[in-house]
Amino acid sequence: MVTIRICRDEGADPAIALPSYETAGAAGADLRANLPDGKELVLEPGARVLVPTGLRIEIPDGYEVQIRPRSGLALKHGITLPNAPGTIDADYRGPLGVIVMNAGHERFVIAHGDRIAQMVVAPVLQADFVLVDALSETARGQGGFGSTGRG
Repeated sequence: MVTIRICRDEGADPAIALPSYETAGAAGADLRANLPDGKELVLEPGARVLVPTGLRIEIPDGYEVQIRPRSGLALKHGITLPNAPGTIDADYRGPLGVIVMNAGHERFVIAHGDRIAQMVVAPVLQADFVLVDALSETARGQGGFGSTGRG
């Protein structure tokens, strides 16, 4: 079990739940909107907005937090995260906001306390980048997008 330390932003509503796993097997913990003065955000089709969570987090070295869309919001309303998955690095200590986009055809209202995204804690490996004269050969070679079949 990895511990993520959390503190609330000044002025954040303490009644809004901390990130939580909704089922025993869930990989992602739900994040909730913590809106100033408890006001709603109206998201028109095609629009995007930074939704505050009212939280700051401390991620242990060797880990990251990925912010991902909630599948139900994506399917039912076209609500997604345009930079999914968003990455929060272990050395970031600023406010945790979620960029939410309405890819649907109808206006969408985000209410104070709504579950807007999920966060997944994941290990991080850093690579050593080495310049070489040639790369090893593979069966695929330089085949690009769609080179292995339909699509």
